[in-house]
Amino acid sequence: MSSAYLLDWLSMAFRWLHVLAAIAWIGSSLKYVWVDNNLRKPPQWKADKGIKGDVWVIHGGGIYEFQKYELAPERMPEVLHWVKWESYTTWLSGFLLVSVIYYSQASTYLMPVDGVFTASWQAVVAGIGFLASTLLIYEILIRTPIVTKGAIFAVVMSLVFLGLSYIAFQLFSPRAAALHVGAAIGTIMSGNVFFGIVPAQKAFMRAIESGQQPNAATAAFAKQRSLHNNYFTLAVVLLMISNHYPIVYSHELGWVLIVAIGVLSAYIRHFFNLKNQGVTKPQILVIAGALIVALVVLAAPKSNLEATSVDSSFDRSVDSSVESSVALNENPAMAIVNTHCSGCHAVQPSNPAFAAPPAGIVIENESHVRALADRIRSVSVDSKYMPLGNLTGMTQEERDTLGQWLESY
Repeated sequence: MSSAYLLDWLSMAFRWLHVLAAIAWIGSSLKYVWVDNNLRKPPQWKADKGIKGDVWVIHGGGIYEFQKYELAPERMPEVLHWVKWESYTTWLSGFLLVSVIYYSQASTYLMPVDGVFTASWQAVVAGIGFLASTLLIYEILIRTPIVTKGAIFAVVMSLVFLGLSYIAFQLFSPRAAALHVGAAIGTIMSGNVFFGIVPAQKAFMRAIESGQQPNAATAAFAKQRSLHNNYFTLAVVLLMISNHYPIVYSHELGWVLIVAIGVLSAYIRHFFNLKNQGVTKPQILVIAGALIVALVVLAAPKSNLEATSVDSSFDRSVDSSVESSVALNENPAMAIVNTHCSGCHAVQPSNPAFAAPPAGIVIENESHVRALADRIRSVSVDSKYMPLGNLTGMTQEERDTLGQWLESY
């Protein structure tokens, strides 16, 4: 049983858990922001009981009533649900997933060709440091006066993410860079829960239980963090699945594209937040839609005849070309690789669907195959996952030939 096979199972398990936890967390987050934005002034008899607002919903064959108290009910319930473990589970499972795919296979997935790192551990430390640094920057900014000025804070955070995205694309392979920007946003969101929202809720409960007035500023700060998470939501979901879309992260300006799309998604989220408060501004959707279309047009890849370079980090050397040519002529297995792998996984893919090699993985010569032997055997011979959809028509005989050759490594 190969290590690549086991890593695939771990990857599936952690991805499954991560997606389920994220659905629960993001779903409840969007729900409670929706409830908060839809609260309306209650009748007087409710206001006399300390109820700030209410909203009524019909769902699943029943009518539900949501109420929010100014402070707390006259008598606390026996069971009070805390919404926090969804956040922690999402972050922990996401970090485990990144560790299994990118950190345990750093030389394959995390480190770019001719990158700044000479050893896998350096890239792993840089990845973890990137997440921690992003959280630190956010925690500093959120404690400054600009946090009370929504538009200014949004502009500042957009510029911060643009800078961080540029750094990520310099340090890591394109796919890993996009994923790390998303993981950094997810780290901020989970950090908001751990460092701000839950401590504020605990302080609120202590004040209620001791008969004291809760600190209004602390509660408002926690709500501010929750609102930030709401605006981050669409961007982080996009980046969670970005590995499926090399058309974005493999672009020479991929570091700009992912931030631009993220900012526009937050702008779209703003439309719905306003709408839930009774303010409808359809021009927000029109502007956001027009800008997204403009991005699509501007980011359209050039044809192979027009393109001079996809990414300087993937420059092809003469020696590499010679080695590839010799290997193809002398080795039937390498001819199989050339037929079924190199069309996509080349410095400049011949497959029109890709402007750059998916995941930043180049398979053009025997040295590339040697470095990726376990992975190739797992996805092309054992699981038959690649070529994707078997669009190139790889036969079982070819898989067997390739598998026998890979066994020599």
